[in-house]
Amino acid sequence: MRRSSPNSLPPAADPNARRNDWATIATLLPYLWVYKWRVLAALICLVGAKMANVGVPLVLKKLIDALTINPSNPHALLVLPLGALIAYGLLRFSTTLFTELREFLFARVTQRAVRTIALKVFRHLHALSLRFHLNRQTGGMTRDIERGTRGVSSLVSYSLFSILPTLVEITLVLGYLGTHYDAWFAGITVIALVTYITFTVTVTEWRTHFRRTMNELDSKANTKAIDSLINYETVKYFGNEDYEAQRYDEGLQRYEQAAVRSQTSLSLLNSGQSLIIAAAVTAILWRATQGVIDKTMTLGDLVLVNSFMIQLYIPLNFLGVIYREIKQSLADMERLFGLLEQNREVADSPHAKPLAIQGTPGAKVEFSHVEFNYDPKRQILFDVDFTIAPGTTTAVVGHSGSGKSTLSRLLFRFYDVQQGAIRIDGQDVRNVTQDSLRHAIGIVPQDTVLFNDTIEYNIAYGRPGASKADIVAAARAASIHDFIETLPDGYATMVGERGLKLSGGEKQRVAIARTLLKNPAILIFDEATSALDSKSEQAIQAQLKEIAKQRTTLVIAHRLSTIADAHQILVLDHGRIVERGTHASLIAADGLYKQMWDRQQARQDEDLASPPVEVVQD
Repeated sequence: MRRSSPNSLPPAADPNARRNDWATIATLLPYLWVYKWRVLAALICLVGAKMANVGVPLVLKKLIDALTINPSNPHALLVLPLGALIAYGLLRFSTTLFTELREFLFARVTQRAVRTIALKVFRHLHALSLRFHLNRQTGGMTRDIERGTRGVSSLVSYSLFSILPTLVEITLVLGYLGTHYDAWFAGITVIALVTYITFTVTVTEWRTHFRRTMNELDSKANTKAIDSLINYETVKYFGNEDYEAQRYDEGLQRYEQAAVRSQTSLSLLNSGQSLIIAAAVTAILWRATQGVIDKTMTLGDLVLVNSFMIQLYIPLNFLGVIYREIKQSLADMERLFGLLEQNREVADSPHAKPLAIQGTPGAKVEFSHVEFNYDPKRQILFDVDFTIAPGTTTAVVGHSGSGKSTLSRLLFRFYDVQQGAIRIDGQDVRNVTQDSLRHAIGIVPQDTVLFNDTIEYNIAYGRPGASKADIVAAARAASIHDFIETLPDGYATMVGERGLKLSGGEKQRVAIARTLLKNPAILIFDEATSALDSKSEQAIQAQLKEIAKQRTTLVIAHRLSTIADAHQILVLDHGRIVERGTHASLIAADGLYKQMWDRQQARQDEDLASPPVEVVQD
């Protein structure tokens, strides 16, 4: 009876899809509201700073009016308004004090939000399926994360520390102008603000797609550069340095064109903003000057109105820049949050429990009528059904593309099967937590990739926190300890990016040691000794056989001689098990396995019969 488990997951979100700006802000707010009391205190300081800032011109007006000479009072020059002077100084200081208090209170809020979001994205990327990572572009994705986290800090800084204070100040200034002077002052200010803001928003929205294009081209150029540097050896093998430089320059050239268009449109925006502000200030000063001439306003009033306009002009002058930066931050954040919206595809069920291994030796592994495809148009596995008894070794052989490595990916649950089930000690792997499942399985892959760190770190990665003695014991078991001891830095030797400083055989020994240190109940050897010479392979094979005695082992092999003593051998052909049995029974059956064996034996005989190659030394 086949168990059907069709995939009904929603399609993955497109990280390049446009998000609504308000949706992006709504996604950010919960991260800030964790420190709500700090946020509220910072907002109070913000209002206090702006009230002090608006109070400065008011005190200055009183100071100037107090110093106005009255011809009938010959002692007027001797009168010093000490109270106004002290108030002026205190208000100046209060503006700075409240501003710095606001920065102090909000610093932790911003940085903790950036840290929390960055960590959440990092964890989510590790939780995504193998399908996503096979299709990813590492360079562009890392640039999106970098810009997105920086955008969080920029958005908070510009919106709460620039836009909101400016709105508070505008409200206070308009309120004072409207209640103390004729309507022209408030009217001119309102008309200028509305015109300025409308012009800024309209032109900035028009410019946004230029900046978005710059982002995309920047990510693409960065992706090409990182991909080329990661594959440094391949570039050198084919002498394609100029070709890679040309590809990179093509991306830079397109970025340059987009950047020029962006800068040209910026010049248009700045010119229009300056024209609006200049016209507004001129009109305000004209009305104030006329008021002084008509004696409806004092010199203090003239200075007050002028000071108000200067104070408004400074933040308004940067309003376009701030708005552009906010839009840019939102554009950067939408790509970051787009990564968070990527569908995990393979997720723990709500009722998932830790995998329970019944005991030693190993665990029972069952593939029950499994069918699977990466793409619905091309099925990989057809009705694969077999059992690995606890403590036994099952080998899988077959031609390239027959589906051998897919079995290990399904066992690790990098993907879920479309039909059938995979069970460990009777537990469907879809009903257990992925963490406990992968903790119980160890793998030595054919293509070993190491971290750009020390040999000790890479071995210890199998069990973080392992003692040095355990690391050395694992290295001895993998027959690499003696080699490590010959290195100048020993276990502290750096292996280079992806382990490029080590040979293929050395990398595989490190991978074997790493897996041995993990000490899993189930082992997978995916061409584990393919990069070793014959002598080293024999030594490692003997050690692996000893290790496998107490574990359930799945061996994916190309060299049939390495799995001749497996308890069970499965022959895969185009995703189907066409033969199964021991080495002896399969040879006797004279089928596909026998043909593969004969071809490999004939190839080995040819290699032995070939004359040795003479090595010419300089």
